[in-house]
Amino acid sequence: MARTESTMLELQTSAPDFALKDVTTEQEFTLQSTRGPKGLLVMFLCTHCPFVKHLEQALAQLGHDYSGKGIGIVAISSNDAATSPEDSPAGLAQQAKKFGFNFPYLYDETQQVAHAYKAACTPDFFLFEDNLKLVYRGQFDASRPGNGVPVTGEELRAALDAVIAGQPVNPDQCSSLGCNIKWK
Repeated sequence: MARTESTMLELQTSAPDFALKDVTTEQEFTLQSTRGPKGLLVMFLCTHCPFVKHLEQALAQLGHDYSGKGIGIVAISSNDAATSPEDSPAGLAQQAKKFGFNFPYLYDETQQVAHAYKAACTPDFFLFEDNLKLVYRGQFDASRPGNGVPVTGEELRAALDAVIAGQPVNPDQCSSLGCNIKWK
């Protein structure tokens, strides 16, 4: 299994804009329509990556746990479906339905959004506060496939809780680790 670390985009970077269609509804979502009054979590995911598979249930739970707390949540897949057919919109829609994702799951066919965010791997997480400045980029938690560490989401949840409470997010952050984005 290939291991690629996130690029650790500079904190306080402004959230790049996007306009992409949801794989389950075909509805278009933008940066402005997905943000909440307290911030926005952007997650780069896919269906086939063992690192994402390891977190799927926990990602669904995260969406439910933070629903209605003022943070918008959106998932984006930027993998090239020609080389990774399971990451096509239909495959992503199946994943969303199977795990009960309650957040928009968008397909970035041109890969322009992934480039704008400097996303490097799946999963890759970017948390922006209410002014859409980056306050967290890094790992969900220290759990990886096969390492025996329980999936808790503790690092990402701590950042989300801080943003919701209007508190500073700890700047000491560990990069995410996953499969590289499948570029065209």
